[in-house]
Amino acid sequence: MALIGILSDTHCYIGDFVFQYFNDCDEIWHAGDIGNIDTYDTLKNFKTLRAVFGNIDGFPLTKILPVTNIFEFSNLKVMIKHIVGYPGKYDKSVKSLLTQQKFDIVIGGHSHILRIMYDKNYHFLYINPGAAGLYGIHHKITLVKLEIINGKIKDAYIWEKPK
Repeated sequence: MALIGILSDTHCYIGDFVFQYFNDCDEIWHAGDIGNIDTYDTLKNFKTLRAVFGNIDGFPLTKILPVTNIFEFSNLKVMIKHIVGYPGKYDKSVKSLLTQQKFDIVIGGHSHILRIMYDKNYHFLYINPGAAGLYGIHHKITLVKLEIINGKIKDAYIWEKPK
């Protein structure tokens, strides 16, 4: 069994709740708008971190992180990209990726809107963990924890608090 902590849009802010909620996680996946190198280093020193840079991230994050991170975890093919859109309304930058490759999990950020749904057209689980930082239009800070057992997605858990 593996637990994955998923977050996005920290915008230079990592509250203690991140460490508490993700303490039992094997890895953390960040969908961009990390904010600065200190925030990145804090997460990287806490757990194994897979991340992408977002539209507010500058140097050095744009130098050390990809715009799209595609990898396999527990026999599941995962794509993380900051600007993805959502099922039925994907950003044009991801449409070709979705038609060229088969994913099991697609994770995006940017909108600050928590959304977990199954894409029936492309057959994968779509996750936008909302926003974990203080900056933005969201009213709640949200995190997602994904449970994977024997190469299968078992459950997704949501943590939230008022901003």
